[in-house]
Amino acid sequence: MISFKDALQNVLNHSQDFGNESVELTKSHGRILAETIMADRDFPPFDRSTKDGIAIRFDDINGQNQSFSIAGVAQAGSPQLILDDETSCIEVMTGAIVPQNADTVIMYEHTSSNGEAFTINESVKKGQNIHYQASDVSKGEVLLEPGIKITAAEIGVLATVGKAIVSVKKLPKVAVISTGNELVDVDKTPLPFQIRKSNSHSLVSLLENENIQGDIHHLVDEPSAIKQRLELLIQEYDVLLLSGGVSKGKYDFLPEAFDSLGVEKVFHKVLQRPGKPFWFGKHPKHNTTVFSFPGNPVSTFVNYHLYFKPWLNKTLGTDTSQFAVFLDDSYSNDTDLTLFVGVELKLKAGNLLAKTISSTGSGDLLALAKADGFVQLLPKEEVSKGSLVPFIPTRNNGVV
Repeated sequence: MISFKDALQNVLNHSQDFGNESVELTKSHGRILAETIMADRDFPPFDRSTKDGIAIRFDDINGQNQSFSIAGVAQAGSPQLILDDETSCIEVMTGAIVPQNADTVIMYEHTSSNGEAFTINESVKKGQNIHYQASDVSKGEVLLEPGIKITAAEIGVLATVGKAIVSVKKLPKVAVISTGNELVDVDKTPLPFQIRKSNSHSLVSLLENENIQGDIHHLVDEPSAIKQRLELLIQEYDVLLLSGGVSKGKYDFLPEAFDSLGVEKVFHKVLQRPGKPFWFGKHPKHNTTVFSFPGNPVSTFVNYHLYFKPWLNKTLGTDTSQFAVFLDDSYSNDTDLTLFVGVELKLKAGNLLAKTISSTGSGDLLALAKADGFVQLLPKEEVSKGSLVPFIPTRNNGVV
């Protein structure tokens, strides 16, 4: 049995690169960028007006309450106009090209008009209300680097430079596999000795957050059937996420099946709670990575966040965010295990406070539904109220 720290490092050591793929811009949200994005032209591409008003040449102003006759209207999306009369102005709309020879824009609110001319009523600064060409970036400058997650902000940048097709990191093909004769489908009424499947649906939902479409499968507690089905799944998928069947029970057949199918065990069992019976390995021929989690709902849920998500992040070339929070109550870990305790977060005086949640154990789904994440407590660690502790977020609650 190995420590949590060693187990996590072993998992990360088996990350892999699935290459890149091209997707439509509209389908790139949430994906990891795999190319360098450069400005295809200056931004802005021309001197643009930032206000609705009139464009003049500053040097043509010779006194207060001076009037300029209207020589035309510059509309956004229209070719550049020319201001060629020192006694004239051109009306200009927000986003329009500032007329040639003009160098100053005066907003309508600082003028008055009789329909044929505009009179300036406020003091004017040369160059005001103009967003100058290339003042943001110049053509050829790097805008986005590979390895960032594409959000709505990046979508806007990609659209601006004309990236209708975007190169992103390719995602693994994942099978989500439940095990056990006691499990029935969600739409079925369980018998007194049965329960509905929950782990597989939780895992699929978590994968959707990563833009991965997990395929659900189920294994019955029969050794030959398990081996036959796993053999096909190993050939078809890049990753297997299993729940159940890896403890010491008489019907926990998975470790033996993995061994017979040539899946090389990296480790089995970790000095942690929940999730101690976690089995991890890889099939060398098919390059399939196997995460076999314990069957208890909290164990599966926690181990997904502890191991699979950091593995996926490293595989895609991104970092796993590290958080620390202040514990809102004291906690004593008198075991030799690394404990992961469910907490609720609240923001108080600018600090993130973590309040531990009462739980009946690794099968307590209701406690899991209340948790914003889990704090990590080292073996034999005494943690007093107000101490900073590592935090593994499991939901976006608006606080973190």
